Amino acid sequence: MAGETTRSRNPAGHAGLLNNLLALGGALAGFFETRATLFAKESKTALVQLLVIAACVIEAVMFFAFGYVFLVAAAVFGIAMVAHVSWILIALVAAAVHFLFALILLLIAQMKMKRPLFRATIEELKKDREWLETLDETTPN
Repeated sequence: MAGETTRSRNPAGHAGLLNNLLALGGALAGFFETRATLFAKESKTALVQLLVIAACVIEAVMFFAFGYVFLVAAAVFGIAMVAHVSWILIALVAAAVHFLFALILLLIAQMKMKRPLFRATIEELKKDREWLETLDETTPN
């Protein structure tokens, strides 16, 4: 007993300021690492979604342009052949089909734009916010 040294004990059970700061740094690094990984995953999904939207808009503009060309061609030849019915009806139908395709693609693009990007990240941040709010309620003064 005489050779034993008495250990200094912290009555509060804390590991010390340096250890607490290191633990806080590790926890923050882990938190930001998981959020960055989630953001990277959703960024890939968002890129695909934006590419689909861009492709639909480009194709819609292309189909609209073709429809416009067929409509103008039909009007020109219609006036030229006032009394006769010929392939103009086919050109009008082709214009209508192109306008229909353009409308369908624009509706698809509009539906894609309504879906929020980074849905899982937003949900995780909501959970974090709720956890922080409950943490304030459960922490004694």
